[in-house]
Amino acid sequence: MSIAFRQVEHTYNPGTPFAYAALKGIDLEIEEGKVTAVIGETGSGKSTLVQHLNALLLPTNGEIEVCGKLIKSKEKPKNLKELRRNVGLVFQFPEYQLFEETVYKDIAFGPGNMGLDKEEIDRRVRESARMVGLAEELLEKSPFDLSGGQKRRVAIAGVMAMEPKVLILDEPTAGLDPRGRDEILAQIRAYHETKRATVILVSHSMEEIARNVGRIVVMRDAHVYMDGTPRQVFARAEELEQAGLDVPQVTILADELRKRGLDIPAGVLKKEELVEILCRLN
Repeated sequence: MSIAFRQVEHTYNPGTPFAYAALKGIDLEIEEGKVTAVIGETGSGKSTLVQHLNALLLPTNGEIEVCGKLIKSKEKPKNLKELRRNVGLVFQFPEYQLFEETVYKDIAFGPGNMGLDKEEIDRRVRESARMVGLAEELLEKSPFDLSGGQKRRVAIAGVMAMEPKVLILDEPTAGLDPRGRDEILAQIRAYHETKRATVILVSHSMEEIARNVGRIVVMRDAHVYMDGTPRQVFARAEELEQAGLDVPQVTILADELRKRGLDIPAGVLKKEELVEILCRLN
């Protein structure tokens, strides 16, 4: 089942001198079982957009349909607990939300609140820990004794253990080194492929986006500014720059080579792709 935004608007502090329109007239459909990126400069509305999907925020106007539930203005969905089981949201720097005595208990917290039996909770804890690359011997350690990257994995595993149909990650690789970023993204892909989940990725890293998603939604000034495949979106490099966004470095290099007369198509996304094109030209 797809996700649909229908004429969604969201205004913070309505009716006050501090009123601010964060979303304006959003009409958007996100296909089930796909990996979609939402990008935009700070203040564009991207984080506000995704927080509507599990009713952390309610629209000022319009409605959202997700997992068969309708989210409307000033009206909490009737089965809110069920909605939040189906829509998992990992905030930026989720490691700051850890609180249990052990890694095992932290990952088990969500499944435990779902009323699952001990055997099913144990299965989910161990499976999600493996999926994010946490060694089994870490499960009985305090999460506060782990490295920053390991804490991030614990927090993500805790959401994955609830097996949401929709997994939303807001800047999941922020602050990690290149190896850590690659590993987290590989784990997100593994969850998507194993559970056939819909994944929505909010990120500032265009290289991450180019390699890991099938569709990009670009937010600008509270509107959907662009919507298309990575190749379609990154082919519009000048417009992205006007919106305060970068493009992948390899796309910039390919564009420069094309301006110098080489027969290179617009929207090159990966260095391997550019190398193959250059080899053919020779």
